[in-house]
Amino acid sequence: MERLPNIHPGEILKEEFLVPLNITAYRLSKDIGIPQTRVSEILKGNRRITADTALRLSYYFGNSPKFWLGLQDDYDLEEEKANKQHELESIKRFEKNAA
Repeated sequence: MERLPNIHPGEILKEEFLVPLNITAYRLSKDIGIPQTRVSEILKGNRRITADTALRLSYYFGNSPKFWLGLQDDYDLEEEKANKQHELESIKRFEKNAA
């Protein structure tokens, strides 16, 4: 089964919010009070969405900070799982009655 690509929260920010609402990275950075480089790095997938950024985005767009952090957590878990798949498969599962 082919695996779907892991989508960075920056891509969701761009494609689901900025593009449809015609908001530039510059405008977003000014409106939420963070450096434009931070927004640009998030959009490129080179930077995480932190709790601070999640709070700012949630106030700006009227959604939950947990939405943004959830996107980031999902992305991070998928990346880590892909990077450590072999190591994770070698871990013996805990058995309650094995002693």
